[in-house]
Amino acid sequence: MTTNQRQRSTEFARNASLEQLITELNSILEKAELEAVQAFVHPKYPPLFIVGCPRSGTTLLLQWLAASGAFGYPSNLISRFYKSPYIGAKIQQMLTDPAYQFRDEMDGIESSESYLYRSELGKTRGFLSPNEFWYFWRRFFRFQNTHRLNEEELRKVNAEELQQEIAALESVFDKPLVMKAMILNWNLSYLAQVFPDAIFLYIQRHPYFTIQSLLTARIKHSGRIDVWYSFKPPEYESIKNLDPYRQVAGQVYYTTRGVENELRKISKKNQIWVTYEKFCQEPNALWDKLIEIYTQKGYLLPPYRGQKQFPNSNKIYLSEEDVQKIVHAYRELTGENISPESLLGQEKRTVGL
Repeated sequence: MTTNQRQRSTEFARNASLEQLITELNSILEKAELEAVQAFVHPKYPPLFIVGCPRSGTTLLLQWLAASGAFGYPSNLISRFYKSPYIGAKIQQMLTDPAYQFRDEMDGIESSESYLYRSELGKTRGFLSPNEFWYFWRRFFRFQNTHRLNEEELRKVNAEELQQEIAALESVFDKPLVMKAMILNWNLSYLAQVFPDAIFLYIQRHPYFTIQSLLTARIKHSGRIDVWYSFKPPEYESIKNLDPYRQVAGQVYYTTRGVENELRKISKKNQIWVTYEKFCQEPNALWDKLIEIYTQKGYLLPPYRGQKQFPNSNKIYLSEEDVQKIVHAYRELTGENISPESLLGQEKRTVGL
C-alpha cells in the first residue's frame, strides 16, 4: 500500500514552471526582505492562528475572517512571496489599495469577491483570496516523517526571524493577522512561546464527517484512496500500513488528541474552541467571543456584519458499506460510536468511494 504524498491527480498537480519562477523570484528578493524586516521585533496586535483537523472547516473560518475586513491575512498573491511576504504585501497594497490608485492604471486587476467562500481542498481562487501559506511555515519548521518536531529540531527554528516576518507583514495591514497554523498542530505550545499574545482558534467537526471528507479528499487529490493526504501525526508510522479507513480514523483521532494536548499547555485566555456545526448555525456567536478576547488584549474589533448562517456540509454521501467501515474503524481505535445517522434528519445520498 502506498502512502506517497507526491502523487497528485492532474487537477492538483503543481505547475513546474510556476514553481521555478517563484523560487527564482524569492531568491532575488530574500536578502532585501531580511534587511527590511530588521526594523520589526514583535507583532503589534495578537495574531490569530486557526488550528484543528484538516477538512474540519478551517478554510471556511479563514475565508470568513478575511471577508470581515478586521484582519490581515496571507492572500494568494502574498503566498507567492513566501520568502519575502513583507515585500509581497507591499506590492499587493500598491496594486489593490484604492489609496494608491492613479488614473485607473491598475483597473482590471481581478477581484476575489466572486470567489468568496469557494474553495477546493483548501485552495481558494482569486487574487486576494486567503491562502494556507504552508510554504512560509516550512521556511522555519523543517518537518521530517511527521508534522511534529522534537525539542532539538525546535531549537533550530529561527524564532526571531519568524517574529520579525509576522510583525512586518502585520504592519502593512495595521490589523491583527489571521493565518492557518494546522501544520503546527503538534507544536502549538512552542508557537505560543514565540507569540505570547497569540490567540488559537480551534475548530472541531464531528469525526465521521471529518473522516468521510478526508477519504474523499484523497481521491480528489491523488485519484486513489490509499495515498496519504494532509498532515501526519506522530503516530503515522503505526497507522501508515493499515487500510485507508483505519488510516484516516487514526489521522483524525491522533490529530484531535495532539491539538488538545498542546492547547492544555496554553493559557485558556488565549484560545477559543468552536465546532463547525455551531459556527455554521451561528457565526455571530463566534464573533462575540473574538470581540471579548481581543478587547481583553486591548484591541477593539468592529461589530459583526457578516452572514447570519452558512450551509452545513455534513451529509452522508457514501454507501452503507463505506459508512460502516468508517464507524467500525473509529470504534476499534477509540471505543466511540460515531454513527452519523442519528444526527441527520435527511435521506442518505449513496455514491460510494
